[in-house]
Amino acid sequence: MAILYALKSGSSGPQVEMLQLALKRAGFLEGNIDGIFGPLTQKSVKNFQSSQNLSADGIVGPNTWRALEPYLTGYITHTVKKGDTFFKLAKDNNTTIRAIEMANPGVDPMNLRIGSKLIVPLSFNVVPNNIRLTSALMEFIVSGLKARYPFLTVGLIGRSVMKKPIYYFKIGTGSTQVFYNGSHHANEWITSVLLLTYLENYATAYIKNEVIGGEKARDLYSSATLYMVPLVNPDGVDLVTENLTSGTFYENAVKISRAYPQFPFPSGWKANIRGTDLNLQYPAGWENAREIKFAQGITSPAPRDYVGISPLIAPESRAVYDFTLKHDFALTLSYHSQGQVIYWRYLDYMPPCAETIGTILSSVSGYTLETTPAESGYAGYKDWFIYNYLLPGYTIEVGMGTSPLPLSQFPEIYKDNVGILSKAQALAKCQ
Repeated sequence: MAILYALKSGSSGPQVEMLQLALKRAGFLEGNIDGIFGPLTQKSVKNFQSSQNLSADGIVGPNTWRALEPYLTGYITHTVKKGDTFFKLAKDNNTTIRAIEMANPGVDPMNLRIGSKLIVPLSFNVVPNNIRLTSALMEFIVSGLKARYPFLTVGLIGRSVMKKPIYYFKIGTGSTQVFYNGSHHANEWITSVLLLTYLENYATAYIKNEVIGGEKARDLYSSATLYMVPLVNPDGVDLVTENLTSGTFYENAVKISRAYPQFPFPSGWKANIRGTDLNLQYPAGWENAREIKFAQGITSPAPRDYVGISPLIAPESRAVYDFTLKHDFALTLSYHSQGQVIYWRYLDYMPPCAETIGTILSSVSGYTLETTPAESGYAGYKDWFIYNYLLPGYTIEVGMGTSPLPLSQFPEIYKDNVGILSKAQALAKCQ
């Protein structure tokens, strides 16, 4: 489960943002989410605690976090009482009958059993796009998506250096398999938010029989099976988003950073927590990548660009590699930031349909379709996938500026990429 800190007046950081998000969703916070536990947040906490018959001390400990949990997962568990109906539950919780039906497959709404448990989705989306992502927030998102959309499969592909879970999602029933991944690089965590938001919007569109990114969600669902690993590097992301600020791993990261002062800390950190760049770990020209990066002076664990002592030595990259070998992916998208560009080739390998599909992805996004620059053209996941399978694999660089990109860019990033994400599923089966 998520590691949550006790919070009180004067606290700050991403978990305060998470607290403020929950209070806002619950209707107890009128101010902005700023990550600072000031007087307004304290007053909101006390009011919330009183509403839950908790000691109104303004300190967020285990009991208060537990009471706030539905406003982070997006659902409550309701024990059926006499007189309950889906209509009544939907009205009482400002949700829809259809949402309750989809969250409780196999339950007969005309024959609710008193004492049985029901999942009741709340009125907001689970995935937020206005606070920093952390491994703690990810735990709530996983719980919420799994409960609200039981047709999703959720599991682990492995664990990080710090033993944090690396989750995958599976949605769809089609014979064509596609794979999307994000946050190989820690300071590119906005890509995780993008993938998670798409996943939830796709699940909702499937329920409502709507279109997403120009494609009918139910057609995508029946024609392709989408696998997604939205957060490859949870330790590194926690470092960048300041959810990790103490302890042995943090102190070692500080020591690594001091050896490379040209990279700002922690915002310039791309590597895993041991200082290995996860997207330079794949066995496709790894030796070339080593030569290039060593020539640039990156010869030891670093905030970015260190290739490691050998390919696949990092547990996060190894997990993605092994997960890929276990499946039959027809197409992959690897999400990074920034540049508004789509990279589609590895050296002279040109998979059938790859350029054609890439041109379509470019047209629906406005991103340019390019070949990878030589200095970055080896040992990435996309490179290995193309090299090993000769199938379409793409690196998508979202947004513009310096990573980590601000969340103010998120609406534009999502608008640009929703077509890529849906079209890639539709086009993956090369004709």
